[in-house]
Amino acid sequence: MQKQEVLVTGASGFFGGVLKRRLLEEGFAVTNIDLVRDEDAGAEGLTSVQGDIRDAGLLARMFAEHKFEAVFHCAAMLAHDVKDETLLWTSNVDGTRLVAEAALAAGVTKMVNISSNCLWAEGFGRPVTEEDVPAPVELYGRSKLQAERELAAIVERRPEFKVVTLRCPTIIDSGRLGLLAILFEFIEDGKKVWVVGDGSSRYQFIYAQDLATACLLCLQYEASNLFHIGSEDVPTMRGMYESVIRAAGSRARVASLP
Repeated sequence: MQKQEVLVTGASGFFGGVLKRRLLEEGFAVTNIDLVRDEDAGAEGLTSVQGDIRDAGLLARMFAEHKFEAVFHCAAMLAHDVKDETLLWTSNVDGTRLVAEAALAAGVTKMVNISSNCLWAEGFGRPVTEEDVPAPVELYGRSKLQAERELAAIVERRPEFKVVTLRCPTIIDSGRLGLLAILFEFIEDGKKVWVVGDGSSRYQFIYAQDLATACLLCLQYEASNLFHIGSEDVPTMRGMYESVIRAAGSRARVASLP
């Protein structure tokens, strides 16, 4: 029996890599396109292409050589990764549009787009809903919103193209620390961990495997839609830090800033 084949953009990166390996475990054949070399290159069922999603010719060749059932679009430039703002904008906006256009031209009509909660910069005092109007203030958030708009315009012209966009919070899992490494070092060293005010503010994170599960479920969804993804029971920042301190057996404590 021939495996279902899917394209994952950005699968050399953190979440794209998690999703790629999950899909391989689930029995899919996976093709990855990424600017960065794929550390999993050579794995059974995996085709790794080191290239730029802004290269329309490369995309056309990939879609001609493979029979993809769907595209998982995870590729994105993060603001702290690049100094060239034009590179970030064109990768996140033009790259998204070009991937969608190449899929359509090849008769691939399902795309799962990973977006972000960086479309908002201020707290609401409640969960943000799909009906809340985005108001990004920094370049990455603006680029992700414009990418959503590019996809919406394609769907309006070609309604047979089904796009499911998942707006997700910061993705965490073992192996990904980033700025959180500073927090963990403070806790390991028994230092104070600071919160603003009494620490009752809430910020959502998402476990990478939960997001991968949602992506797999999107394959069964037969329409275009936009979903926010997260938890119904988000702890306070103080409560979250204190739970990590307890689990680590650390002498660190949470302290308040005005």
